[in-house]
Amino acid sequence: MTATPHPLKIAKLADASRVEFGPLSFYHPLVADGDTPVRTGIQTANPGYQATMHLHPYTELLFIIEGEADVWLQGEEDKAHRLKAGDCVAVPPETPHTFKVVGDKPMRLLGIHANAERVTTYIGRKTDAHGYPVYDEPKAAE
Repeated sequence: MTATPHPLKIAKLADASRVEFGPLSFYHPLVADGDTPVRTGIQTANPGYQATMHLHPYTELLFIIEGEADVWLQGEEDKAHRLKAGDCVAVPPETPHTFKVVGDKPMRLLGIHANAERVTTYIGRKTDAHGYPVYDEPKAAE
């Protein structure tokens, strides 16, 4: 008996939409349409960027592609872990965590969410329906 093959999921960074994470960072969802058991995306962050403390109800893997970042859990900034290109961290479910770019070069990471959808709870910041942080629109000059 031959199983029906499933089609390959091809995601190209050049074709991915861009989601702004404030003025210093943006995200490109890759395998992110909800019909696979994992969700992936590439985040690019410039020097000075720090992610809002947040958590997910599933394991998240952060793989540093280039640059450097410090990663830590809520209340443990003094125990930050320095990650460089090629390093990966697995954050357990329901664990508030954050990271910040270290140095004077941009950092790029591959985020792997062990879930079909991106489910994020930000601490002290609103989350939109797609699990992205909501940033206040700049006020127009009067």
